[in-house]
Amino acid sequence: MTDYEVFKKQILELTGIDLNAYKERQMKRRITTLSLKYGFQTYEEFYQDLKKNAERRKQFLNYLTINVSEFYRNPMQWQTLEEKVIPDLIEENKGELRIWSAACSTGDEPYTIIMMMKEKFPKVPVKLLATDLDDEVLAFAKQGLYPQKSLTNLPEKYVQKYFREVKPGYYQIAESIMKEVEFRQHNLLADPYGKNYDLIVCRNVLIYFTEEAKIEVFKEFHKSLRKDGYLFIGSTEQILQARSIHFEPEYSFFYKKEEIR
Repeated sequence: MTDYEVFKKQILELTGIDLNAYKERQMKRRITTLSLKYGFQTYEEFYQDLKKNAERRKQFLNYLTINVSEFYRNPMQWQTLEEKVIPDLIEENKGELRIWSAACSTGDEPYTIIMMMKEKFPKVPVKLLATDLDDEVLAFAKQGLYPQKSLTNLPEKYVQKYFREVKPGYYQIAESIMKEVEFRQHNLLADPYGKNYDLIVCRNVLIYFTEEAKIEVFKEFHKSLRKDGYLFIGSTEQILQARSIHFEPEYSFFYKKEEIR
């Protein structure tokens, strides 16, 4: 067993995080970089420090997650959500829409969804859960303060209506948007999944997982969606052989749940 294999086993026992689910070359490079930054020459030295240093351990866990997010990222996909997917869901479900923004990072995407719903479907009640493994980005999201560059793709009317500049280059999102999102810590690779969601949004995080881990996550998403629910994934992602795990490619980057017969 290599030093890295031993380290992965130790981390699983220490934190519950299974590093085997991540693409090894990328994750190994990130961990080695962090270890050297702290002055450790071996994985064993790094592990011993993580075991006794709770703050360093927290920093390590947050470092494992890759946080790249912005409002209205890939605008054409948001237009598809607004013009096709949400109307489909409303037609199927006359009550409250249940939405889960998984691996939500700094909260840009769940807040985008709420703004879109208020503008385009104001009479439709929404319950939105946003989750991430990284508690630091969740804390950031709950503050609702964003740099101007995060708003680059957001329609100007949204910026004018739902943000105010509180200091040069930084914008605070409206409380009316923030209160509609429930943030919670969640590990896609270990924690239980909820049920009966109309829409699950999970974009640009599964690209860091192994194919085996991706399939397991997609299967869990399938179980979490209600009949005819949708999964919205990132522009760099696709579900290979989607029908084999009972997803129907409906629109670009949107997959509809098929019932298992």
